[in-house]
Amino acid sequence: MNFPVTSLYAALFTLLVIVLANIVSAQRGNAGISILHGDNMTLALWMRRHGNLMENLPLALILMGLCEASGLPALWLHVMGIVLLVARLSHLAGLTVDKPYTALRLAGGILTQLVMLGGAGWLVWSQF
Repeated sequence: MNFPVTSLYAALFTLLVIVLANIVSAQRGNAGISILHGDNMTLALWMRRHGNLMENLPLALILMGLCEASGLPALWLHVMGIVLLVARLSHLAGLTVDKPYTALRLAGGILTQLVMLGGAGWLVWSQF
């Protein structure tokens, strides 16, 4: 089975994951820190930016793929993918060391969850 829409967004997100992983690696090299963050808050921030993406992205992409396999129209899959991309970039930009909540961070988290809820809702609905 072919998943052209989900594949597109998986490829785009792969580029983002690679960029963030390389930023974390560069920060580690600059700080001389092999594991954890050694109280280096810049490194800790980039680790969380990368980590949060990796905690949320796999399930969202799995849900998109399952929605595509179950017949969700391409338009709605693109809506999911674009909203997810905006959400993850917003969260990335909004995650800071000095403020526990920013508008971008909250928007990113909420939009990510809405995409996942929409996907889960479609999957349940499509079974009836």
